[in-house]
Amino acid sequence: MEDRQFRLRVTYGKTGRLAMLSHLEVTHALERIVRRSGLPFALSCGFSPHTKMAFGSALPVGIGGACEIFDLTLDDYVAPAKALEALRKSAPVDMMPVAAEYVEPSAKAASVANPFSMYEARFDSPVAGFEYPPQVEVVRKKKAKTLEVSDYLVGEPVLDGCVMRFQLQSKDTGSLRPDVFVKSMRLSCADGDGSLGPDPVPDGPAVRSITRTAQSPTRL
Repeated sequence: MEDRQFRLRVTYGKTGRLAMLSHLEVTHALERIVRRSGLPFALSCGFSPHTKMAFGSALPVGIGGACEIFDLTLDDYVAPAKALEALRKSAPVDMMPVAAEYVEPSAKAASVANPFSMYEARFDSPVAGFEYPPQVEVVRKKKAKTLEVSDYLVGEPVLDGCVMRFQLQSKDTGSLRPDVFVKSMRLSCADGDGSLGPDPVPDGPAVRSITRTAQSPTRL
């Protein structure tokens, strides 16, 4: 009988203090969760075998996530509910798995499966209005690059008191970080005073947190 492996896609949260972890630190933490779970995880071949896992798109340091994903390859079939229970028992509260399901071998890699992401930015005071520039400049590997906001922003941000929700799309050519987008904005308080941008006014709205609340292969 031919050996078969099973690809389990796990959804988890990156919340609380663990939102401050880098993507590399997150991957190491998830590997430890899997090893402690007792699941029959598959190992790669070669001189230094490692757990066969694939990770979703990275979040910047300080950005939380309620719907992050990783793929885990298993050597034996384990019912999704049972696998989820085993992972939850070995995970910290701020990196808790919330769902698990099997995906086909032909399914897109976790890193590119969901190019559309919904974010929620929370401020310390109600926001009455906002403006964002048509372009933002980012520095990557010591090289400056100009990004067109319209290439990545899907629809218009929506305000609800101290909360702003917005959707970004990642592309093969790159992506716009949610924290960079929020920082580029000029926000007005409910009383019309203050702004947040390159030169924030002390009494203006200040960002308390940014969280990815949903991911999807299509527009949300």
